Order: sequence, then structure tokens, then C-alpha cells
Amino acid sequence: MSNPVPDQSSLLQPSVALPPAETHTVRGALRRPSILRREVVAGLVVALALIPEAISFSIIAGVDPRLGLFASFTMAVSIAFLGGRPAMISAATGAIALVIAPVARDYGVDYLIATVILGGAIQIVLGLLGVAKMMRFIPRSVMVGFVNALAILIAMAQIPYLVDVPWLVYPLVAFGVAVIVLLPRLTSAVPSPLVVIVAITAAALAAGWALPDVGDEGELPETLPALLIPDVPFTLTTLEIIAPYALAMALVGLLESLLTAKLVDDITDTHSEKTREAWGQGAANMITGFFGGMGGCAMIGQTMINVKASGARTRISTFSAGVLLLVLVVGFGDLVAQIPMAALVAVMIMVAVGTFDWHSVTPRTLRRMPKSETTVMLSTVVVTVTTHNLAIGVAVGVLVAMTLFARRVAHLATVEREVTEVDGRPQARYTVTGELFFASSNDLYTQFEYADDPEHVVIDMAASHVWDASTVAALDSITYKYERKGKTVEIHGLNEQSLHMHGRLSGNLAAH
Repeated sequence: MSNPVPDQSSLLQPSVALPPAETHTVRGALRRPSILRREVVAGLVVALALIPEAISFSIIAGVDPRLGLFASFTMAVSIAFLGGRPAMISAATGAIALVIAPVARDYGVDYLIATVILGGAIQIVLGLLGVAKMMRFIPRSVMVGFVNALAILIAMAQIPYLVDVPWLVYPLVAFGVAVIVLLPRLTSAVPSPLVVIVAITAAALAAGWALPDVGDEGELPETLPALLIPDVPFTLTTLEIIAPYALAMALVGLLESLLTAKLVDDITDTHSEKTREAWGQGAANMITGFFGGMGGCAMIGQTMINVKASGARTRISTFSAGVLLLVLVVGFGDLVAQIPMAALVAVMIMVAVGTFDWHSVTPRTLRRMPKSETTVMLSTVVVTVTTHNLAIGVAVGVLVAMTLFARRVAHLATVEREVTEVDGRPQARYTVTGELFFASSNDLYTQFEYADDPEHVVIDMAASHVWDASTVAALDSITYKYERKGKTVEIHGLNEQSLHMHGRLSGNLAAH
């Protein structure tokens, strides 16, 4: 898949040039102080952006903000060691919060933590079973829709911070956007998002402006997370309660994480271990649950801050984000609470701008792109934005793509009829061409002239391929219709695979 977020159309360019391939590793970064500094600073920027989001996701899940903040810390630190995609950020997310919110509401926090632990275990099993290999079945148009929808959701999430706020918020946000766009053209020494956060915070504190800040989002923890076992009965009843939510959490988390990993692969022109990422997400969620966190998965917004805005490429940035998040909220909570939301809104707005694939919606692209591809992309975007659930949007996009593909391929199967004489006997010869499966073979039987054909009929399948039981059933139906009229049918030219399927299934399917 080509890069779904073309660099030339993005306004959020990396603040540093891409390092050589060897500096994409932890060992290489540790040998280069400039690269190490970049990774740590990138982690600091991500940590600052994570705080209000983790708090807001905790509110969505209906739990104490500490559960979201602890989850972001443990997820980031764990995945830095366990994950297969360096520089990707995993933390508490809105998608996971939406899935597990009913558990906290109906059964309490202990059941929620048990759900997170079980969900992590399911992710480990799915990862070891090779679920990551299923990523190859997700079309590029779905990936583009996933990226565009996510950019829209990131932008929409900033709207509450721009409504019913002091007028000073608007010029500060505009100032932050301008700095992010213009500063990289002057210097790449420090990531522009960090400059925005520091500058706006310093100005607000110096001038004494009364602005919405991080502290307004919720209370920050004052202690470190502690190891715990959820206080739930270890019975089949408990399993019946949490299992459906744990499975949904596992699937949603894996889907978002693997899609984000693929996106980062394209942006960085590097390869990642998707299977390791899958079971690594599960292990990180189990660790998070045992430390009282609400669970999570990869976060594309913070990942884009890390990879695109700050130029991070190694696990050091992910590890730094988790550690610095905990240091900030526990050690410097009073100061962090005073960061104006305007600064973080400016950063996230530019993340949304940089994430959106602008090339995919240009008139030139829309004119040249097949309508089916555009339909798949738009359906993914519309469903995702409507449901606020990336997993549902991607699933719908894949289903639409499969349907349109089946419809398109179905028209490629053709049947040609020719009546000749063989050994003085009239014979009808049908040549079947194309790929035969449920969409193209369901009406196959209608293309034969049963009443007008002579007593001997030959069906030449040399230019076709039998893919499923629907096609075998269709051929059985054709043969049966001719036999009812006292005519004989011979099927010739089946390739080895088609012959095997036909021989195994013919005569053993439903009634004609």
C-alpha cells in the first residue's frame, strides 16, 4: 500500500530529518546524543498530550481519571519492550473506553479490571494464532478511509474545548497553529509542539489569564500505581459477564493497533513485526489490568505527534512517554494542571491536518479513482465518524469492498454456445470462461438452452476455475436439468483444483 498520508500534502512535517537506518534502533540512538535527545523530547511532547486525553477517556469509561492515566503509563512502558512497532504509542483510548464502559457502569471497577486482563489474554492468543496476517485482506481504500476518519475524529474531539470559552483561547490556538507550521522552517532543534505548549503555558502563567486548563479535566493522581488482583468471584458467572466485553475489547484494540502500525510502517518506510505487536498489546493490557488501569491500544493521534511532528523512530520515545507521563502527573501535577487546553488543542488540530490524506479527496484523484474505491473510502469514513468507532468503520469498509469486488468479478464469467456435429451426431458445446464462485455462478444455470439443445451436451471448463460449493451446486443443477429431459452432459477441462472440488462435492449438496 502506498503512503496514505503523503508527506508533500501534510502541513505537519517532521521537525528533524529522517535519520539513517541504523539510528532507527535503540542501540543506534544511544550512540548518538542528538538522536537520543530527539527521542526523549518526543516522549515529553506525547506525555503532555496524553494527560487530558487519558482523563477524558476515563470519564467516557465512567471511572476515576487515575485508571486512564495509570493505563497510559503502563501501556506505553510495556509496549516499548513488548511491541513490534517501534515509536508507536499505546495508551488508554476512546475506542476501548466505549467498549468497556458498560462493565464499569453495571458491575463496578473490579469487573472492568478483570475484563481488561481477560481481553489482554485473548489478544495474546489471537496474536499467537497469527491474526496479524489478516491485515493483508484490508484494502488500501479502507486504510485511506481509516486515516481520514481518524483525522476527522481527532479534529471533532477538539470542538468542546473551543465552545463557550474565553475569547483569548482563539488567538492562542491560532498562535499555536502558526508556530507548528512556521517554526520547522526556521529550526529543527526542538519539536514545534513542545515550543507551543511551553510558550502558551508561560504566557498564561505570567499574565494571570483565567483559561481552561488540564486541571479542569480531572484530578491528577498523587501516588504510583500498585499491583492488585481484581476483587471478583472466580466463577463461570463472572466469566459469562466479562467475556463478551473482553472479546470486543481484544478485537477493537488489535484492529486499531495493527492499522496504526501499518500506517507508521508507510510513513517511516520501515517494517514492523505485526505478530509481535498483536501479542505485545495483549501482554501490555494484562500488565495494565494488574496495575489497576483501564486498558488501551495504539493511539494514532499521539503516534503521529511522536513520529511526524517530533521525528521519533525508536522505542526510547515510547518508553519516555510513559515514564515522563507518570513523572509529570505525580511529581509535577500542580504545574501540569495549569497547562492551558488551548496549547494542546493547537497541537491536536495540526495532528488532524497532518493525518488526513488530502491527496485522496482532490478533484484529480476522485476523477481518476474507480467509483468503487471511492465508495469504499467514503463508507469507511461515514460509518466511523457516525459511530465514533474505528473498528465498526473498518469492518463496514471491508464488507463494502468485498461486495463491490464480488459484483465486479461476477461479470467476468461468460458462457458461449456452439452447436456442431460430431460423428454424425449434433452436439451443443458450451465454453465457460472466468472465475466461478457464489457471485458469478448463482445464475450460471440460466445461460443454457435446455429445451433446444441436442441430446449430447459438452461443457468446456478449461478457461474457468471452480472456487466454491456454490459453483459445484450450479453444475449439478445444470446436469440434473438436462437429465430430466433425457440428455447427457459431459464436463471437460477442469483444472486439478477444480476437478478435486467438483469430485468431492458433486452430488452431495442440496436438492436440485
